[in-house]
This record gives sequence, C-alpha cells and structure tokens, in this order.
Amino acid sequence: MDLRGTGLVLEGGGLRGIYTSGVLHFFMERELYFPYVIGVSMGACNAASYVSRQKGRNRIVNIEFIDDPRYMSFRRLLTKGELFGTDFIFGAIPHELVPFDFDEFYGNEQICVTVVTDCLTGEPAYFEKREIGDGYMKLLQASSSLPFVGKPVEIDGRLFMDGGLSDSIPVERSIRDGNEKNVLVLTRPTGYRKKRSPLAGAAARLWYRSYPGVWKNMFSRARSYNETMDRIDNMEKEGRVFVIHPRVPVEAGRIDRNKERLIKAYEQGYDDASHYWEGLRSYMGG
Repeated sequence: MDLRGTGLVLEGGGLRGIYTSGVLHFFMERELYFPYVIGVSMGACNAASYVSRQKGRNRIVNIEFIDDPRYMSFRRLLTKGELFGTDFIFGAIPHELVPFDFDEFYGNEQICVTVVTDCLTGEPAYFEKREIGDGYMKLLQASSSLPFVGKPVEIDGRLFMDGGLSDSIPVERSIRDGNEKNVLVLTRPTGYRKKRSPLAGAAARLWYRSYPGVWKNMFSRARSYNETMDRIDNMEKEGRVFVIHPRVPVEAGRIDRNKERLIKAYEQGYDDASHYWEGLRSYMGG
C-alpha cells in the first residue's frame, strides 16, 4: 500500500475508545503504520501506543487496571473533583508499570498530533509530538480530561481539556496538514448523531463558569459534531476518506468498569478491522 499523503484520524469516546485499540492492534500485526496520525482524547492515547509500536499496550492499560482505585475512583471524584487517577494513568503506568517506549515514539518518523481544547477561548490546539517533547504525557492527560469528571491541565501557561469539545473528529486538520487521503476510526456506528442536551449545557455553564471555552462548546457540541459527521458522510461517498465504524454499537460506555464489555469492544475493533481490510487496501491502492 502507498501510504504517502495519508492521515489516520482517531476519534475519542472515553473507554468506548478501547474499540480503536483493537483496530490498531490489527494494523500493527500487519505492520501498517500511517505516516501521519492525529487523535483526540482516548484516540490520542491510542495514537501514542500505535506510534510507539507497542501492540496490545492499551488493552493492558485500560482493561487490566480498570478495577484499581488508583485508575478510577468515584470517591476521588467526590473528594478531588476527578474520576480518573491522572498521576497513576499518566505517571506510574507509563513510567513504571507498563513502560511507554519513549525512544521509539520520538525516534521514528511518524507525525503524531494531539488535539486539546483551550478552556478560555474554546478553540482547538494541535500539538505534534516533537513540539511538546517531554511534556507529552501531560498533553495526553489534557486531551483526555473529560467534562465533569476531569480537571483543566496547564501547559505553557494555558489551560486545556478534552480535545473532543472543540474538534471531535479532526479530519479537516489532517487535510490542512497536507493529507489527500484519510482513514478514520470512529467509535459510533454508521448514521449516529448526537442529541442536544440543554440540561447538560446549563450544568456546564454553572460548573465551568470560569472557563467559557468549555461550557460554550458543550452547548454547541451536538450541532458541531453532527455537522462534522454530515461532512464525513459526504467525503466518504466521494471516496475522499475511508471510514472504519463499529458494525454494531459498542456496548462499552464512555465511563465503564465492566471488563467483559471492554474486552468485547477491543475484540470488536480487531474483528471490524479485519472485515474492512480489503476495502482499505483498495482505497490505499494496494
């Protein structure tokens, strides 16, 4: 396959994104490494292990530790305002328990872009791996900091949160970066559209009153997401993108501690990648 000028775009979705981990496992078994990868939230975490060439790493991180209170704790949410143990997930795990291969990650030629949302302006910010350097795990923490269960993360004097708030499927960024072809891995089935939730928007305005970029994006998130999906559907019909969707809805939720559902989602991603393989080869001209 000719991968020149091709981007891999990875949607987030919290722990539902374990589906994408399965897709990337299949890709890595076939030594399929796209030269440009851009990810949001859990998609950014998936991108990291893909670029570091660590097959199956995200399965271990997001399934084997799911019952560990250091990973997720509702008590922590009540006492500290965050559900996920960020020091554990982005500190102890990559540096000690399931070591992240920083040498391979920075040493290979793949471009890896992570999307975050500026808490004040609401605009997306895009950081490439070489640009952020040693602060990469902090960047992943920011991109994965979900509303209501996470906190803003400071990077270079700016506060950031979940990249999905401002650019949930960053295919347009990939195109602007010069990729004429794009492969998208989404975590919702074909035809999915978000429903607007005025109550969530109102709650966000109170909760994040000091961060207008967060609550304003939450007010408009369903509309902007659905508009993005409409554009993607049109691009897919025109043959401009290749989309890997779950063929049936992923049962694992955005926040999910059920190992069976998470394992099923991972295996579902692997199986779907196999199903789409010949179509992907055709799209890529190989």
